[in-house]
Amino acid sequence: MSRLRNGANRSTLLCAAAVLLVAGATLASATAPVRDRLPSALPRIGADRVWLDQELLGRWRDHGWWPPVVIAALAVGAVLFLCWAAAQIRTGRLRELPLGQPGVTLSATALATAMTERARAVDGVARAHVRLLGRPRRLRARITLVLDPDASPEAVLRELARDTVAEARAAAAPRALVADVRVTARPHRARRIH
Repeated sequence: MSRLRNGANRSTLLCAAAVLLVAGATLASATAPVRDRLPSALPRIGADRVWLDQELLGRWRDHGWWPPVVIAALAVGAVLFLCWAAAQIRTGRLRELPLGQPGVTLSATALATAMTERARAVDGVARAHVRLLGRPRRLRARITLVLDPDASPEAVLRELARDTVAEARAAAAPRALVADVRVTARPHRARRIH
């Protein structure tokens, strides 16, 4: 996740938490059990407070400008929320890599498939899956390996780095390629005794 996106997420959550905290504290201070326990220095809301009385509501009804403003503000808020939610759902999967000349691209799916085949060819690997993420300038390969029960993880990782990852870095040059490898082992099969 990029720093900008991470900062935007944290700022959004912080603002939402602050608004909910202030609103909750305000409403809770109007109840007798909470109001009696508050320090005397804190402002209190009376239990008999009316938030919208008939006179105030009548004055607001006389002004015709505020309903469209409220509806427009809510619509803008809803659109911003939907844009933020769409940015969170986005997978970050890379589609294609532009190469040196204009119009010449390398399919990220083809590169991921080639890396998967090369990773499966490593001795001791039972299954492999590679997924390319990030942006064209910041590539990240997420490699998932399932090893045979008798395979050495150190030897597999050494060969994977020397062959598969090195070839992918050469294909993606001059961009940097970071490889995240997740390794699991296939369990031994239980032997049946007859």
